[in-house]
Amino acid sequence: MLETRNSLLKTVKKVDIIVSHSFLPETLQILDTIGVSGYTVLENTRGKGDRGLSCDDLDCDYSGNYIMTVCSDEEQLDRLVDKIQPLLKKAGGILVVTDARWLNH
Repeated sequence: MLETRNSLLKTVKKVDIIVSHSFLPETLQILDTIGVSGYTVLENTRGKGDRGLSCDDLDCDYSGNYIMTVCSDEEQLDRLVDKIQPLLKKAGGILVVTDARWLNH
């Protein structure tokens, strides 16, 4: 049974991006440009990083967005890293990549 279940799962790279709200449109444009087929955006997230607190209150510097997507292969991931690195240098934020497997509909 485990063998059958594993054959249904596709290996992908899970990509988590945390970026300031003001850079969300530019970030999503990058995903569209490289052909990422879908993503989930959680807006107005809160947290703390090397630039301090991030939340949607007036006491904080900026509100953050959490974006989760997958890259179907290493080539697509490499294109994403190349395109988003200049944005992250300018805007702050992070990109985290993990190995994952998914069952698509």
